[in-house]
Amino acid sequence: MTTVWTAVRPLIASAFRTGPAKFSGAVTLLLLGYLATPAVALLLKGVTDAALSGAAGTVVWFALATATALVLELMLGHFAHLLYFELGEMGEAALQEETLHVANGTPGLEHFDSPRFADLLALVRQDLHRTRQLLEAVLQLGGLAVQSVVTAVILGLLDPWLVLLPVAAVPPILIGRRAQALVDRGKEASATPVRRSRHLLGLATAANSVKELRLYRAERPLLRRHQRDWDAATDVLVRAHARAALLRAGGQLLFALAYGAAILLVVDQALAGRSTVGDLVLLITLAVQVSTQVATALGLFVMVQEGGRTFERLAELKEKAADHRHEGGTVPVPRRMSGEIRLENVGFHYPGSDRYVLRGLDLTLPAGSTVALVGENGAGKSTLVKLLCGMYRPTEGRILVDGTDLRDFGPAAWMARVAPLFQDFARLELLLRENVGIGAVGSVDDDEAVLDAMTRARAEKVLARVPGGLNGLLGRNYGDGAELSGGQWQTLGLARALMRERPLLQILDEPASALDAAAEHAVFERFGSDARRSRRSLGAVTVFVSHRFSTVRAADLIVVLDGGRIREAGGHDELMAAGGTYSEVFALQAHVYR
Repeated sequence: MTTVWTAVRPLIASAFRTGPAKFSGAVTLLLLGYLATPAVALLLKGVTDAALSGAAGTVVWFALATATALVLELMLGHFAHLLYFELGEMGEAALQEETLHVANGTPGLEHFDSPRFADLLALVRQDLHRTRQLLEAVLQLGGLAVQSVVTAVILGLLDPWLVLLPVAAVPPILIGRRAQALVDRGKEASATPVRRSRHLLGLATAANSVKELRLYRAERPLLRRHQRDWDAATDVLVRAHARAALLRAGGQLLFALAYGAAILLVVDQALAGRSTVGDLVLLITLAVQVSTQVATALGLFVMVQEGGRTFERLAELKEKAADHRHEGGTVPVPRRMSGEIRLENVGFHYPGSDRYVLRGLDLTLPAGSTVALVGENGAGKSTLVKLLCGMYRPTEGRILVDGTDLRDFGPAAWMARVAPLFQDFARLELLLRENVGIGAVGSVDDDEAVLDAMTRARAEKVLARVPGGLNGLLGRNYGDGAELSGGQWQTLGLARALMRERPLLQILDEPASALDAAAEHAVFERFGSDARRSRRSLGAVTVFVSHRFSTVRAADLIVVLDGGRIREAGGHDELMAAGGTYSEVFALQAHVYR
């Protein structure tokens, strides 16, 4: 019963907190409706016995009472539904918010690198909409439980052996739990291929990827791979559901045998004169009700079990996110940097892997300097940037800011002083002001601040292109918004970074890798002009990441990464004179552009 209780306890508590009057009203109406059901059986017994004894007046009263009970049975559940349906919707919204908080409630990104976390998150998102009906299922199960107790008491008054009829419903429920466990294991075993098949389906139906797939004639191979993954997942799920169905059928057969035995018992008593015809009608009516109760309870029980698994998975998500939560310290981030950012023997490997991406990094980034990180793909440049931003913590070593370990700052406080523009910058299909203003959320409605950031990013042409200006919608997925080019989206990403107030670290992580050298140089120049201003007023460090050595030659410090280690570090002239890797690659790239 652990899984069921996992769903019931928080659900009832949340519903009562959300709307105590609505919750109490729904419970009261449901209970009255469920109690009307065994009352109908008792009233039918009264009608039968009165009719056989010739008491016409009594028959009329019993008939009217039966009709009233039937109306209550049918109508009270409907009125209860009006109350608990809204509570169910509010409960689903609360769980969605909780899921968002679990996924995004930690400054770090380590939990996103866990396949188990990804599978759990996919399963929770997949089943979250079902929790809307979960409150209804829980309340109805409670009503059925009360109804079953009343039914058992009435049956016991007919014959003590008949008390066992509701007890006969226990094996089907226990067997149903076992069946649901098989389905749950099937879902978890198929989570990865289901997630992958949905990813492939997304690639085959998204406008930004379909054009390449079509030109490369890759749709059929991709769809075949999607089909293989979907077939593999379906095979696991079909086998799990088939075994579960057989188990449930066996449990229901056990109850059917007990049901038949109970009817034979009372028929035998009626033939022997120990029971009335009304008693036989009562038994048959109650037995039909118990049968309905069992069938309904099994369906509701499965629903509550599934809801319980969703709550359990959400709890496991919380645990996994908490394993990587950066508690941080209470040391305030300096208003201005006067010393340097220093890396001392920094090493890092991603969660779940023992392979170091960075190892033994000793590096000093002086306050107010511009630093260029260069190297081949996989050298560790982007990983080092994530460490500097505080998204990950070093596996070994430490990062100091003006002599204070980055761990001693609150992680959110340090991130608030970082202004990033990444290669995979976000394309936020929101209002233009929101797309830019999210860089400083408190200034989203400040027209002057948003326009200033766009001017510094040279995004005036984007502003002129968007109907409605700052209040115009971007993108076509959620309305008739302005469609932008990749370069224009990138310009807005730069404006978003320039919204950040008083940054101590500015990051430009290969945002122009798809551009030619001249266009990339223009992007660096735009970002660099703001960097020079931050350097003078805040002592900010600006980090550029690029494959093109020619773009970063003006940096104060150039760091060449190779295989997760620092191969060379120094100024352009110093590295050229050294005749090492930087000098060789710079000469090679310069030759290409001559």
